[in-house]
Amino acid sequence: MYNFTFNIPTKIHFGKDTISSLSELKAYGSKVLLVYGGGSIKKNGLYDTAMKILKDAGLTVFELSGVEPNPKIETVRKGVEICKNEGIDMVLAIGGGSTIDCSKVVAAGARYDGDAWDLVLAGRPVTKTVPLSTVLTLPATGSEMNNGAVISRHETKEKYPFYSNFPLFSILDPEVTF
Repeated sequence: MYNFTFNIPTKIHFGKDTISSLSELKAYGSKVLLVYGGGSIKKNGLYDTAMKILKDAGLTVFELSGVEPNPKIETVRKGVEICKNEGIDMVLAIGGGSTIDCSKVVAAGARYDGDAWDLVLAGRPVTKTVPLSTVLTLPATGSEMNNGAVISRHETKEKYPFYSNFPLFSILDPEVTF
Protein backbone atom coordinates (compact mmCIF):
# COMPACT_ATOMS: atom_id res chain seq x y z
CA MET A 1 0.00 0.00 0.00
CA TYR A 2 1.19 3.50 -0.80
CA ASN A 3 0.26 6.46 1.38
CA PHE A 4 -0.86 9.61 -0.37
CA THR A 5 -2.43 13.04 0.16
CA PHE A 6 -5.23 14.18 -2.16
CA ASN A 7 -7.02 17.56 -2.12
CA ILE A 8 -10.52 17.89 -3.69
CA PRO A 9 -10.98 20.56 -1.83
CA THR A 10 -10.99 18.32 1.24
CA LYS A 11 -7.42 17.26 1.83
CA ILE A 12 -7.38 13.45 2.03
CA HIS A 13 -4.67 11.75 4.08
CA PHE A 14 -4.73 8.11 3.02
CA GLY A 15 -2.63 5.28 4.36
CA LYS A 16 -1.18 3.59 7.39
CA ASP A 17 -0.58 5.78 10.44
CA THR A 18 -2.06 8.88 8.79
CA ILE A 19 -3.89 9.48 12.09
CA SER A 20 -0.82 11.52 13.04
CA SER A 21 -2.18 14.21 10.69
CA LEU A 22 -4.61 15.17 13.47
CA SER A 23 -1.86 17.41 14.81
CA GLU A 24 -2.71 19.77 11.90
CA LEU A 25 -5.75 20.89 13.91
CA LYS A 26 -3.58 23.09 16.13
CA ALA A 27 -3.48 25.59 13.25
CA TYR A 28 -7.22 26.29 13.76
CA GLY A 29 -7.34 27.07 17.47
CA SER A 30 -7.04 25.38 20.81
CA LYS A 31 -10.49 23.88 21.55
CA VAL A 32 -11.86 20.93 19.61
CA LEU A 33 -15.19 19.14 19.87
CA LEU A 34 -14.67 15.41 19.28
CA VAL A 35 -17.83 13.81 17.90
CA TYR A 36 -18.31 10.03 17.75
CA GLY A 37 -20.98 7.35 17.86
CA GLY A 38 -21.58 4.38 20.11
CA GLY A 39 -18.07 3.91 21.39
CA SER A 40 -16.42 1.44 19.01
CA ILE A 41 -13.51 3.89 18.77
CA LYS A 42 -12.89 3.28 22.47
CA LYS A 43 -12.97 -0.50 22.05
CA ASN A 44 -10.56 -0.55 19.10
CA GLY A 45 -8.06 1.94 20.58
CA LEU A 46 -8.63 4.73 18.06
CA TYR A 47 -10.02 7.03 20.77
CA ASP A 48 -6.87 6.72 22.89
CA THR A 49 -4.62 7.27 19.88
CA ALA A 50 -6.55 10.36 18.78
CA MET A 51 -6.69 11.81 22.29
CA LYS A 52 -2.92 11.45 22.70
CA ILE A 53 -2.25 13.22 19.39
CA LEU A 54 -4.70 16.00 20.21
CA LYS A 55 -3.31 16.53 23.72
CA ASP A 56 0.29 16.43 22.45
CA ALA A 57 -0.71 19.15 19.95
CA GLY A 58 -1.84 21.29 22.89
CA LEU A 59 -5.56 21.03 22.16
CA THR A 60 -8.32 20.98 24.75
CA VAL A 61 -10.87 18.32 23.84
CA PHE A 62 -14.60 18.35 24.54
CA GLU A 63 -16.79 15.41 23.55
CA LEU A 64 -20.15 14.68 21.99
CA SER A 65 -20.68 10.92 22.00
CA GLY A 66 -23.60 8.70 21.13
CA VAL A 67 -24.35 9.96 17.64
CA GLU A 68 -26.96 7.58 16.28
CA PRO A 69 -27.57 6.27 12.75
CA ASN A 70 -29.73 8.81 10.92
CA PRO A 71 -28.50 11.49 13.31
CA LYS A 72 -31.14 13.38 15.22
CA ILE A 73 -31.42 17.14 15.39
CA GLU A 74 -31.54 16.75 19.19
CA THR A 75 -28.00 15.34 19.13
CA VAL A 76 -26.91 18.19 16.87
CA ARG A 77 -28.37 20.67 19.35
CA LYS A 78 -26.30 19.13 22.18
CA GLY A 79 -23.16 19.59 20.10
CA VAL A 80 -24.05 23.17 19.21
CA GLU A 81 -24.62 23.94 22.89
CA ILE A 82 -21.17 22.58 23.79
CA CYS A 83 -19.60 24.63 21.00
CA LYS A 84 -21.23 27.85 22.14
CA ASN A 85 -20.72 27.30 25.88
CA GLU A 86 -17.06 26.30 25.54
CA GLY A 87 -15.96 28.56 22.67
CA ILE A 88 -15.08 25.62 20.42
CA ASP A 89 -12.71 26.47 17.56
CA MET A 90 -13.17 23.32 15.44
CA VAL A 91 -15.09 20.04 15.20
CA LEU A 92 -13.50 16.62 14.69
CA ALA A 93 -15.71 13.72 13.66
CA ILE A 94 -14.38 10.20 14.18
CA GLY A 95 -16.74 7.64 12.73
CA GLY A 96 -18.88 6.85 9.71
CA GLY A 97 -21.33 8.86 7.67
CA SER A 98 -23.83 9.55 10.44
CA THR A 99 -21.20 10.92 12.80
CA ILE A 100 -19.77 13.09 10.05
CA ASP A 101 -23.22 14.30 8.98
CA CYS A 102 -24.07 15.26 12.55
CA SER A 103 -20.75 17.09 12.86
CA LYS A 104 -21.38 19.15 9.71
CA VAL A 105 -24.58 20.56 11.16
CA VAL A 106 -22.94 21.08 14.58
CA ALA A 107 -20.14 23.06 12.90
CA ALA A 108 -22.71 25.26 11.16
CA GLY A 109 -24.94 25.62 14.22
CA ALA A 110 -21.97 26.76 16.28
CA ARG A 111 -21.89 29.95 14.20
CA TYR A 112 -25.65 30.47 13.97
CA ASP A 113 -27.76 32.43 16.45
CA GLY A 114 -30.95 30.41 15.96
CA ASP A 115 -31.89 26.75 16.06
CA ALA A 116 -29.79 24.43 13.86
CA TRP A 117 -32.98 22.89 12.46
CA ASP A 118 -33.66 26.25 10.77
CA LEU A 119 -30.40 25.80 8.83
CA VAL A 120 -31.52 22.35 7.69
CA LEU A 121 -34.95 23.62 6.61
CA ALA A 122 -33.48 26.60 4.74
CA GLY A 123 -32.35 24.25 1.98
CA ARG A 124 -29.35 26.32 0.95
CA PRO A 125 -25.65 25.79 1.63
CA VAL A 126 -24.27 27.21 4.87
CA THR A 127 -20.81 28.73 4.55
CA LYS A 128 -20.33 30.21 8.01
CA THR A 129 -19.11 27.27 10.10
CA VAL A 130 -16.35 26.34 12.49
CA PRO A 131 -13.73 24.20 10.73
CA LEU A 132 -14.49 20.47 10.48
CA SER A 133 -12.14 17.53 10.00
CA THR A 134 -12.86 13.81 9.99
CA VAL A 135 -11.37 10.40 10.66
CA LEU A 136 -13.31 7.82 8.71
CA THR A 137 -13.99 4.46 10.37
CA LEU A 138 -16.63 3.07 8.00
CA PRO A 139 -16.24 3.69 4.28
CA ALA A 140 -19.71 3.93 2.79
CA THR A 141 -21.21 7.36 2.18
CA GLY A 142 -18.44 9.69 0.98
CA SER A 143 -19.42 12.16 3.71
CA GLU A 144 -15.75 12.55 4.62
CA MET A 145 -15.08 14.36 1.35
CA ASN A 146 -18.31 16.10 0.40
CA ASN A 147 -20.39 18.97 1.73
CA GLY A 148 -23.66 17.08 2.19
CA ALA A 149 -25.39 15.60 5.22
CA VAL A 150 -28.76 14.18 6.19
CA ILE A 151 -30.42 15.04 9.51
CA SER A 152 -33.59 13.62 11.04
CA ARG A 153 -36.23 15.02 13.33
CA HIS A 154 -37.87 11.90 14.70
CA GLU A 155 -40.70 13.64 16.55
CA THR A 156 -42.12 14.90 13.23
CA LYS A 157 -40.79 12.04 11.07
CA GLU A 158 -38.81 14.49 8.92
CA LYS A 159 -35.46 13.81 7.26
CA TYR A 160 -33.75 16.43 5.12
CA PRO A 161 -30.48 17.04 3.32
CA PHE A 162 -28.11 19.73 4.52
CA TYR A 163 -25.17 21.35 2.74
CA SER A 164 -22.25 23.26 4.22
CA ASN A 165 -18.50 23.65 3.86
CA PHE A 166 -16.35 20.67 2.92
CA PRO A 167 -14.22 19.16 5.70
CA LEU A 168 -10.76 20.73 5.88
CA PHE A 169 -9.16 17.30 5.84
CA SER A 170 -10.13 13.68 6.25
CA ILE A 171 -7.99 10.81 7.43
CA LEU A 172 -8.59 7.50 5.67
CA ASP A 173 -6.48 4.82 7.29
CA PRO A 174 -7.59 1.39 6.07
CA GLU A 175 -6.32 -0.14 9.31
CA VAL A 176 -9.04 1.61 11.33
CA THR A 177 -11.77 0.20 9.09
CA PHE A 178 -10.76 -3.47 9.54
